[in-house]
Amino acid sequence: MTNATATKSKGGFGPSWFNSRTVVMTLYLVFMLLPIYWLLNMSLKTNTEILNDFTLFPNNLTLANYKTILTDPAWYMGYVNSIIYVTINTVISLAVALPAAYAFSRYHFMGDKHLFFWLLTNRMAPPAVFALPFFQLYSSVGLFDTHIAVALAHTLFNVPLAVWILEGFMRGVPKEIDETAYIDGYSFGKFFVKIFTPLIASGIGVAAFFCFMFSWVELLLSRTLTTVDAKPISAIMTRTQGAAGIDWGVLAAAGVLTIVPGALVIYFVRNYIAKGFALGRV
Repeated sequence: MTNATATKSKGGFGPSWFNSRTVVMTLYLVFMLLPIYWLLNMSLKTNTEILNDFTLFPNNLTLANYKTILTDPAWYMGYVNSIIYVTINTVISLAVALPAAYAFSRYHFMGDKHLFFWLLTNRMAPPAVFALPFFQLYSSVGLFDTHIAVALAHTLFNVPLAVWILEGFMRGVPKEIDETAYIDGYSFGKFFVKIFTPLIASGIGVAAFFCFMFSWVELLLSRTLTTVDAKPISAIMTRTQGAAGIDWGVLAAAGVLTIVPGALVIYFVRNYIAKGFALGRV
């Protein structure tokens, strides 16, 4: 009896199964990474080569598209604006969601389950529903075309999600820790910052990741609530057509640079995300 047959007879997996799995995973990775590679490939080409030739590698490699983005204020300020309002949104969302999630995880009051469900329904609504009310509200109070306007609009969707994620992590922390800290003389603020927050650091990392990603990729509200001063990169990329047509090379380079912040965030919180999946809350 061969080793492969003996392995199968014992309920294991033979080399043929391993090779099949390897082939499937390789094809899957190629399929997933192909659009990213093609975007990078286009960003290193001229418009003439993009439109006239089908090449797997640039014939005349150029960095002019990236130079245009990094030297043109109309382009690089879009990234600056996006980072500003995404950071503001993430901070506000976590600042609101942390005490709210603690209340849901530790206390029971009349209508708590209904209120928790109502919060989640806000996350389920499409952004288009709120675009017109936000536009009219911010125009009337003088917040239109500001970073805080987009950040506050995104909190409507990020706070419910952050509360839902954090509540699951907080529920996993025994209540006896709270009682012990109070007996030892800790105030609620001191206990929450020094003891409780480190225990749910992974949950905070997961919630921050999802808040960042939603705010970074959201287009409708960020485009509706801005015109010039706070216009994000996602809105700029949808307005690239000029008299000479669409500048495909610059657009591809902008797409590559747009992926970078998300990739960095994923790299730094990858362990927290894995723990969130393990706890069943993500």
